[in-house]
Amino acid sequence: MIDWLTDLFINSSSIAHIIMLYAIIISCGVLLGKIKIGGVSLGVTFVLFVGIVAGHILHLQGIEENAMVLNFIQDFGLILFVYSIGLQVGPSFFTSFKQGGIKMNSIALGVIMLNIAVMLTLYYCFCDRTDPKSLPMMVGVLCGAVTNTPGLGAANAALEQIGADNLGGSIPNIANGYACAYPLGVIGIIGSIMLIRFIFKINFKKEHEDFEANQANQAAMKPHLMHLEVCNPALEGKSILKIRHYSGREFVISRCLHEGHVTMPDKDTLLHVGDQLFVVCAEEDTDALTAFIGKSINVNWDEQDVPMATRTLVISKDKVNGKTLGSLHPRSMYGVNVTRMFRSGIELFAHPNVTLQVGDKLVVVGPEDAIRRFSHKLGNHKERLDKPNLLTIFVGIFIGIIFGSLPFSIPGMSMPVKLGLAGGPLIIAILLGRFGFKLKLVAYTTNSASLMIRDIGLVLFLASVGIKAGGTFVDTVLDGGLMYVLYGFIITTIPLIVMGCIARFYYKENYLLLMGIMAGASTDPPALAYSTMASGNDIPSIGYSTVYPLSMFLRIVTAQVIILMLCS
Repeated sequence: MIDWLTDLFINSSSIAHIIMLYAIIISCGVLLGKIKIGGVSLGVTFVLFVGIVAGHILHLQGIEENAMVLNFIQDFGLILFVYSIGLQVGPSFFTSFKQGGIKMNSIALGVIMLNIAVMLTLYYCFCDRTDPKSLPMMVGVLCGAVTNTPGLGAANAALEQIGADNLGGSIPNIANGYACAYPLGVIGIIGSIMLIRFIFKINFKKEHEDFEANQANQAAMKPHLMHLEVCNPALEGKSILKIRHYSGREFVISRCLHEGHVTMPDKDTLLHVGDQLFVVCAEEDTDALTAFIGKSINVNWDEQDVPMATRTLVISKDKVNGKTLGSLHPRSMYGVNVTRMFRSGIELFAHPNVTLQVGDKLVVVGPEDAIRRFSHKLGNHKERLDKPNLLTIFVGIFIGIIFGSLPFSIPGMSMPVKLGLAGGPLIIAILLGRFGFKLKLVAYTTNSASLMIRDIGLVLFLASVGIKAGGTFVDTVLDGGLMYVLYGFIITTIPLIVMGCIARFYYKENYLLLMGIMAGASTDPPALAYSTMASGNDIPSIGYSTVYPLSMFLRIVTAQVIILMLCS
């Protein structure tokens, strides 16, 4: 019995041993990651540190794990992780540059470029440039300083592409540099956010009031519901289509009360003076339409002779994916009006040309039987959305690996560049998340399923990296590891403080948004958790979600490019 149990722990060629090792490391890492210090926890990233401890113990015992198995699990976990991130940020990656997003992404871009500049400055001033392992280790420190694990994976993949011959005979364990810099990286991000608050003497209440006042002035495409009575004699007998053309504004009339009867108008319906309308339009068009059509009134539609219902329907049929709202002909074929729609929690104006995706929610007005017929067209089966679309996931991974393996030349580089197992799947996932409907691929995945895939990939990657790095971690700490801690802290704080001051002083950025921008530029969830807790609201999440897609993409790509350009 004892021999069997001992063999299970020390026999590295056993499948049961490998699975048990990962289970222990991941379980302990997740458990320890829940411990909070000052309200901040490291989360699943603690798996890396447990993996390093386990790798060190195995090294002391003379147990060598199967390198091929470790590499497979590491790369497979990395692919799952970056691909799920791509699907998550894909729908908002391109729209994040709209509606003020350019300014916020410019701030985040400044942070990212300064991080790289500070790292290279430290390398050229203080590191041994004759050692081919020195720069890769500094890239590991950079990834730890900005708490970006996918960047570490991309850098590792780039090192594998370059090969040991170009790196002094062996590939350095840059995860050691990452591990040295990571803890103070989290502290440095939060500390920088606090320092900006101190420098500019921020008052949270005033910042919140300024944000609300600014939001009230930005009513671009936010839907607005109102009741109007037609008073303009020039509109007598004119169709809704002509009125829309005359006004130069987009709007939807979901109900019309004419001579005591409620109807559901379409674009050809003629309006008359005295008609009472239920209008949905963009907030910024409210005053213009009121002045053009007539006066604002109050109408209780439930008391009229034709009962109208309002329902929220969810798109769950694959056949609807990628079609425009107008192509479904909701009014002419089904007798309903679509007034609003929601995508990923964001309320949108239901324009006829808007492209629908699985998971979108439509607010529909009409008789009950008409709504029921339209719901069959959309699917409206929420339980179907609970199942992950495995086809899209694995087709995307397949294409991503091929795309990441394609070499392309860049002038000035001694060898062709490949996006690798991190960059290829990431870019394909972003494109499928945004344009997958054009290929009839459903990229929608429930939040819980997406998080499960992402976290499983992350912990497998971190555990593998930790085991491989554990054997040399102590030597790394004794041979300059404390300097990596200092370098990492400098890389973290200087760019955030500089860009934070520029954003506040030059761009006049709201501090509540700036907190989220600084956390998002570092792709650091603990910093976002601190920001929302300190501010007492979710405004920092807006800044975080706006800059996160581009920041994550650039963190992954730049780590890879630095290795390929400067280490090859």
